[in-house]
Amino acid sequence: MTISLVLVIVMAVLFACGVYAMLERSLTRVLIGFLLLGNAANLLLLIVMGAPGRAPFYDGGETDAADMSDALPQALTLTAIVITFGISAFLLALIYRSWQLGQADTVIDDADDVALRARTANEPEDAMDEESRSDDDDVTTDFVGDVASPIRVLHQGDLSSLVDDAPVDRVAVRRDDRDDDRSDPQDGDRS
Repeated sequence: MTISLVLVIVMAVLFACGVYAMLERSLTRVLIGFLLLGNAANLLLLIVMGAPGRAPFYDGGETDAADMSDALPQALTLTAIVITFGISAFLLALIYRSWQLGQADTVIDDADDVALRARTANEPEDAMDEESRSDDDDVTTDFVGDVASPIRVLHQGDLSSLVDDAPVDRVAVRRDDRDDDRSDPQDGDRS
């Protein structure tokens, strides 16, 4: 199996440009970077596939296994194309909505991001780790020592304002059977 050096270089350039474009603030450039990464991944799978061969189901089993093409990279390429298309559609919708709301597609920092960046620049690196440690490691939950009572299901008889409209697993009685047992005062006797 020989790998074309040109394909490897093109794939590396696509990956590098895609990562660089995704690090930008503009959502349009993020989309372009994602598309470049998707194409680089497809090219990587094409390189991994190796030399083209015959289809595994062709020729009634007379073809040697070494001469057959591998179907897995082809399936992975199709999957990568579908994933790239779906995420690209989502990013396009995000860019369109961002443009509608702010007439720009750049991501800006909110006040919490700016405060966190200023805080981490002024404090040593271990300060954030010390805040996440708990002083009391023995406490597992807030409910230790509380007495738990069993769940009680309320019905309409318990509270007058409670409407009991939940479905009930009862055997349905046909209306015809119920109507035969009693007489209708407007129709007279049904005998």
